[in-house]
Amino acid sequence: MERTGPTVRISGLLATCTAAVLAAGALVATAPAASAADVDVARNGGFEAGLDGWSCTAGSGAVVSTPVRGGTAALRGTPAGNDNAKCSQAVTVKPNSRYTLSAWVQGSPVYLGATGTGTTDVSTWTQSTGAWKQLTTSFTTGPSTTSVSVYTHGWYGTPAHYVDDLALVGPGGDPVVLPAVPAGLRTTAVTSSSVALSWNAVSGATGYNVYRGGTKVATAAGPSATVTGLAASTAYSFQVTATNAAGESAKSAALTATTTAGGGGGDTKLPARALVGYLHSSFANGSGYTRMADVPASWDVINLAFGEPTSVTSGDIRFSLCPVAECPNVESEAEFKAAIKAKQAAGKKVLISIGGQNGQVQLASTAARDAFVTSVSKIIDTYGLDGLDIDFEGHSLSLNTGDTDFRSPTSPVIVNLISAVRTLKAKYGSDFVLTMAPETFFVQLGYQFYGSGPWGGQDPRAGAYLPVIHALRDDLTLLHVQDYNSGPVMGLDNQYHSMGGADFHIAMTDMLLAGFPVAGDTSRVFPGLRPDQVAIGLPASTHAGNGHTSPAEVSKALNCLIKKTDCGSYRTHGTWSDLRGLMTWSINWDRFNNWEFSRNFSAYFGR
Repeated sequence: MERTGPTVRISGLLATCTAAVLAAGALVATAPAASAADVDVARNGGFEAGLDGWSCTAGSGAVVSTPVRGGTAALRGTPAGNDNAKCSQAVTVKPNSRYTLSAWVQGSPVYLGATGTGTTDVSTWTQSTGAWKQLTTSFTTGPSTTSVSVYTHGWYGTPAHYVDDLALVGPGGDPVVLPAVPAGLRTTAVTSSSVALSWNAVSGATGYNVYRGGTKVATAAGPSATVTGLAASTAYSFQVTATNAAGESAKSAALTATTTAGGGGGDTKLPARALVGYLHSSFANGSGYTRMADVPASWDVINLAFGEPTSVTSGDIRFSLCPVAECPNVESEAEFKAAIKAKQAAGKKVLISIGGQNGQVQLASTAARDAFVTSVSKIIDTYGLDGLDIDFEGHSLSLNTGDTDFRSPTSPVIVNLISAVRTLKAKYGSDFVLTMAPETFFVQLGYQFYGSGPWGGQDPRAGAYLPVIHALRDDLTLLHVQDYNSGPVMGLDNQYHSMGGADFHIAMTDMLLAGFPVAGDTSRVFPGLRPDQVAIGLPASTHAGNGHTSPAEVSKALNCLIKKTDCGSYRTHGTWSDLRGLMTWSINWDRFNNWEFSRNFSAYFGR
């Protein structure tokens, strides 16, 4: 959030991944001749049957009619962002057997390899563009290996490449049969927003799919999974299937589990449609100072901007009203406290917002964590506030090298923040209101990039809010990502979306509600939040921030997300009728702009 007037800070661009390409094999002109008993055990290696038998990441693979090396079709792989256009196939093989893998490729670099061999996985790659070239490599399977995965892929940020006439030559493997239906489906833990499941392992299965109400919601490598993003006090029906190279089993018998009471917004008594705004209480800028008593009744949640630290790493947060010299019309402390009580008596929530553009907060030590809890508690108690808004920006949150899984963070600034907020929640109870206002760089960008990446070189702040949101989802009242001061961000349609119109808000909000694989890793999916936990963050006027959206475009975004109309070209992954509402920076700027933002919100929802 901006403390200044029209001057805008735009999030930094993610550093380009600069990891060196490592040679893993040699380019060989001709594959060795196969013995008479050997056969090609790969399926549809010429891609004449389209992508039958192949699985490609993020829709990166397509079958084309030109260029081709043989027949009438070839595979085109198109890397994009953090996706290297990997296409793979599980192939049945025999144990203790020698196999030769080959393919014709065009482009550079193009990789060919095999994993799960039971001995040493192999790969090779071409280092030059131009005419079709044959890649080949060999391996021997392990004593219990019956299936291997063969694959091709390109490299990040490179043009499209082509693959044709892929073959895996060796002894024919025994046919793989469908796995049995899993038995013993049971719950191992239930919370207000999640259900942990386990079941009996199935012989011959290489993975499992979990279904909720008939819709697949999770995959697992072993016989357990946790389904998150559920509503409190709600019954859900679950089933599970087993998978392998032959396909998917039938669904198991259904299991009904009911989530517990409580959860993020369960006891906070917000209206079904809420309007959230930031009030410049500790400083003045071009919008002018607005007294608490003068905030219109249309605002349901009022975030006091800002509580700021005595130093970046102290964790000691301070808040005070704007000095008279800076804000001549500022009210007294007594008047301010009385106005807060009046708002609360009218059903409004008043929170302290920590951070903002200038308030960098790094809880790098347990001492800073404890100081944060103590000082924030003092602010809440002094002014009789309802809760906390986390508006950490800039370099407040970042991920240490090697911290790659949002589900189990290890970076101290992340771990200590989560711990501090949990302590505050436990201290104040179920009525404690917790909101967050991250920038898109720290949330939705995580679809492509997370932290410094598997090879380093990326901005370590990318996606850094995701572990905080995920760990606190059961305590979270509202997440209102700032859909402004943002560069273009890739949505779930794998297209880039730019701020300023309905499309950006539709795509960014759909990601929060549907969930998404983090850094393209389908084994690490950030689960969607409940619609009542999400509000759309926008600037109140053209003066408030870069990316202002006109009232007409805001209405289109709401129509699409709530009613699935006016969606334009983006196809949402659901109809989110319980979407909580809107957030804006700021109440002061809305007043400066003749209350256009709040008047449009009230008109749209008939309030």
